[in-house]
Amino acid sequence: MIYPSTSNTRKDTEMYALLENEKTEKHATMLEQPMVLSAKRCSDGNGTLSYLFFSEEYVDIQRAKAICAKCSSQTECLSTALDRQEPWGVWGGQLLDMGKIVAVKKPRGRPPTKLRPVVVIEEVPIPAHLVA
Repeated sequence: MIYPSTSNTRKDTEMYALLENEKTEKHATMLEQPMVLSAKRCSDGNGTLSYLFFSEEYVDIQRAKAICAKCSSQTECLSTALDRQEPWGVWGGQLLDMGKIVAVKKPRGRPPTKLRPVVVIEEVPIPAHLVA
């Protein structure tokens, strides 16, 4: 078995210097680039509101739609979700099921004999420090 020599040659020293220089240049450019935060109202980076957007409950779905209604990225979000054929959830203010927009999610179980009135549900208040 051949082992590399432990003595530092000039070539090795130059190679290590070049590698270190590349690392510091990459690190410097990463620090110079500004951090881009998401302007989407549903995305805080921690997924704290994701339960609303993928819920089975009518009230949660309506709250998710209310959040989307005030978002500036609504059309982009909906178009990309339709392109990806998202299986379910609220995307861009619309409820998707099996990659298609549906008006109402059918609840589980037997259908009601009397129609229920439509209830308008307001958006969940978002704390000021989380508002983009």
